[in-house]
Order: sequence, then structure tokens, then C-alpha cells
Amino acid sequence: MIVYNFPAQTKWAAICQRPAADASQLQKTVGRILQQVKQEGDKAITDLTLQIDKVAIKKIRVSAAEIKKGTATLSPALKKAIRQAAANIKKFHAAQVNNKPEIIETMPGIRCWRESVGIEKVGLYIPGGSAPLFSTVLMLAIPAQLAGCKEIVLCTPPAKDGSIHPAILFAADLCGVTTICKAGGAQAIAAMAYGTRQVPKVFKIFGPGNQYVTAAKQMVQLENTAIDMPAGPSEVLVIADKTANPYFVAADLLSQAEHGPDSQVIVVLTKDVNPDTIKQAITDQLITLPRQTIAQKALDNSKIVVVNNLDEAIAFSNYYAPEHLILACDKAGKLAKKVKAAGSVFIGHYSPESVGDYASGTNHTLPTNGFAAMYSGVSVDSFVKKITYQQLSREGLQKIGKTVMTMAQAEGLDAHSNAVAIRL
Repeated sequence: MIVYNFPAQTKWAAICQRPAADASQLQKTVGRILQQVKQEGDKAITDLTLQIDKVAIKKIRVSAAEIKKGTATLSPALKKAIRQAAANIKKFHAAQVNNKPEIIETMPGIRCWRESVGIEKVGLYIPGGSAPLFSTVLMLAIPAQLAGCKEIVLCTPPAKDGSIHPAILFAADLCGVTTICKAGGAQAIAAMAYGTRQVPKVFKIFGPGNQYVTAAKQMVQLENTAIDMPAGPSEVLVIADKTANPYFVAADLLSQAEHGPDSQVIVVLTKDVNPDTIKQAITDQLITLPRQTIAQKALDNSKIVVVNNLDEAIAFSNYYAPEHLILACDKAGKLAKKVKAAGSVFIGHYSPESVGDYASGTNHTLPTNGFAAMYSGVSVDSFVKKITYQQLSREGLQKIGKTVMTMAQAEGLDAHSNAVAIRL
């Protein structure tokens, strides 16, 4: 890990710089995939799955029989854990549902209100590969279901034998997913954006993925398909003072680093903490991890920043705008009130990021790459449209009419003015 001792604020930008790859070739590759799927539909999906993933599939859409067979292989312990996590996630997100619009009378006879309506068709992308993220199914499908989305389409890469991980199937079935498809990468995003015979077209696409998935989401967004948010490699920032347990901090850093070699890992220490204690705790735990090689690559580019005090630490964190922020320090609750930019905050020594990733109830689909400064994580609101309504009585129109006609005429829009005048 690279150590920065008391860096001046003018140096923060360089320390906080995320890695940026040359996107020109990536966009060309993804553009070709999008065009291929648009033109060839299901054939493109099967051809690209064989070409890129080295997996031969006959049917893209997963059958009810496959779901039943797959979920039967899952251990009772894992099923119980998934149900518990789902219950907590549902409880937290259900509180976000607003079914009672508040009607505001702006003037006598003028009533205005807003109602939330679920997006009818949504698509969920669930990464597969070495770590099939069935937890992400819960994080996306549960708020979609609560929002009232009528069609929930899930795409995920198949395993080498052409199957879908049984935990993904179980979670999808538990949370009301209507269609499960064997498709990964940019081709899955294209299929949901354009629609094929087996993959329904959706209005908005959610979910994390690699650089090809991210590029595909950004490109289809230009063609009338909405997406949840911009995304990049996952990241965590830990603020730790002398009250922090170095082994707790190291475990949090490693839980992030094992996501992938491009994961972003930063720890900000107050001056009364020796960085070597964190390094040693990481070394002691790293050797026990099955994903040690992946985690080590992430750690090679990770950073330790030493600052004078917690106020300076939170200022640095707000500048970085991390996806996950862990406050491993004294009076963490008080410090949390100073957070201005973060996807999700974990307060105190017994709030590891992994709990939020799986089962506390909050959503783990969060803004990365600095977008936490202006984007929120996924919630029920992400799956709804908010439609405004207004209703005027004759008396209400009489009271507001002159104001509207005066403004319309001043803008040179006489037909607007006449739409009021003709009624009066």
C-alpha cells in the first residue's frame, strides 16, 4: 500500500484519481456487439456467448423446470440465509413506498399532486463468473417488486456447463423475477435494450458489471433506454483513529479488495495510528484468502493517507466521494453527520461493509467513481416514475388566469394565452 503522510489539500486530487482506461477501443468493441444483437437478435446472443464466454447454449430463456431443478440443489442453510436477507431488504425498502400522494392547494380551486408509478419493464444485470452475485438479485428485484414493476427481466452469464448458479435462480424466483436469461456482458445489455425473441425489451437497466457492461449501459442510454447510474470498479474508504482495531480495518479493506484487481481501497488514519499496524494486519489475513491473488493486485494500488484529525479525514472522504465509507473511530455517529458524499455509510467498529453488501437491509447497488457526490444508490424510487397532476375548478382558473395570460403574452406565445382566455 502507498502511504501519504499529511498531504496538503492541493495534493488530494492526485491521490483521489481513479484509474482511467482508454475508452476508444472499448467503445468500438461494444458498439459492434450492440449492432450485432440489434440485427441478429437471439442468434447474436448464442454466437457471442460461445465466442466470448466459451459456453454453448441452446435456449437463452431459463425454463421453469430448470429453476426447479437448480433451486433443489441449494443447501437449506443458504436458502435460510437468503430468505433472512430478503426479509430485511424488503422491510427497509418497503418504508420507501409512498402510496398516498399529498394534495397541495396552491391557490383556492387549484389542486396539485404527484404520484409514483412503477416502471412497467425493467432489466437486471447480475454478474456471474468467479463470483455469481446472487445478493444483487435481492438488491434489485425486491425494490422493483415493491415499486410495482410488471415485468422484471434478469440476465446473467451462464456457467461453463450452460447452467445458471442455483442461488441466483432461487433468489430470482423468491423476489418475483418474471424472466431469467442466459446472457452476459455487453450482449446482455443490448438484448434488454433492443429486445429479442427470447429476451424482452425493457425501459430501464440496472446492475453492476465489468467495463464492457458499463460501456454498453452508457451507450444504450443514448438510444432511449434508461440506466440506474454510471458505474466503475467497487471501492471503500475507511476512516480509522486510535480506537480502531487494526484487524477489523484490515478485514474491511480485504473484503473490498477481493472483488477484483481494479477495486479501490483507501484507509485514512489519524496521526495517532501507526500505518504499519494496518499493513501487518492485512498481511496476516491475506494469506488465508482463496482470492489472495486478486486481492493483492488491488492492494498494490491501494492507499493509506495519514491526516491530523477526524475533521481533516472526513473532508478528504467528502472530496473522494466513496461508494462505501466505514467510520471506524470514536464518536462515529457524530462524525457521520458531516458526511456530504458517500454511497453508503457504516458507523462504528461493529458495522462491516459486508453486512450492507448482504443482509442489513440497505441496498448495495451504489454510485462509484466519484459519482456519490451527485448520485444516490438504488432504492424503490429508482424503479418508479413520478407523475405530476393538477386539477383546476372554474374559480381556480379565474384566479390564476390573468397571471398565465400576462406571462404567455410576454414570451410571445399567444396560443398559450388563448388557451386560458377562451375558457374565461
